[in-house]
Amino acid sequence: MPEPLSFVPASNSVGVRSPKTSELVARTLRQMIVEGQLKEGDFLPHETELMTQFRVSRPTMREAVRVLESERLVEVRRGSRTGARVRVPGPATVARPAALVLELSGATLADVMTARIAIEPFAARLLAESAPAKAHKELRRLVNAMPDIQEGEAIAAATTNLHRRMVELSGNATLAMMVGMLHEIGERHTAAAILGARNVLAKIEYNKMMRSYNRLVDLVEARNGSEAEAHWRRHMENASASLLKGYEKTKVRDLMH
Repeated sequence: MPEPLSFVPASNSVGVRSPKTSELVARTLRQMIVEGQLKEGDFLPHETELMTQFRVSRPTMREAVRVLESERLVEVRRGSRTGARVRVPGPATVARPAALVLELSGATLADVMTARIAIEPFAARLLAESAPAKAHKELRRLVNAMPDIQEGEAIAAATTNLHRRMVELSGNATLAMMVGMLHEIGERHTAAAILGARNVLAKIEYNKMMRSYNRLVDLVEARNGSEAEAHWRRHMENASASLLKGYEKTKVRDLMH
């Protein structure tokens, strides 16, 4: 556990607010989670132990835990004797708030596709040039496990997952976070656009998609970063033209409700 907190006197500068004691406690616990001293699934020490360690009152300690809970860094089961449990957030944690921001801003599906085209091709280059062989093998596995042409909704989910995992496997955490935030929007858009009322992807489109996926894996495994990037840019531009047909002016909020 950390050393007891030492507090700096408040500044005399106008407009500067000194952090509350509970915020300082939350900051220390947050840093412990970030640094891995507290891991996913760990329980925070008992409340009385934390009060002693930080030399704070029970209300202050509880307020600090509420701060972490609001940030979704801990999960608190009311009435439980086990206390607060660490929950390390992933992209899904920020996906819904991000989607809401896009809805409120009036963003369109075309905006989302433009962002994906900016992100994914470069991630393909990183995956080819820098990722370990096990990442390449996972990409191959995902392509080989693509659902059959008749499995409508499963195809939409699998293709969107492949796009997301490709970026995650590139090793760039920031790009992975950005794509993770757009994942649900992408999945809904793909399902609506490529399946529609038929709930079945046309065979010619399915075969074209699979050839493109396999070409990507071949380039990645050959560690040909420039060609992997160029190929995936063409793939994304073609996909954008197809997916946005009839959805050119559709807004994110129209899709999410």
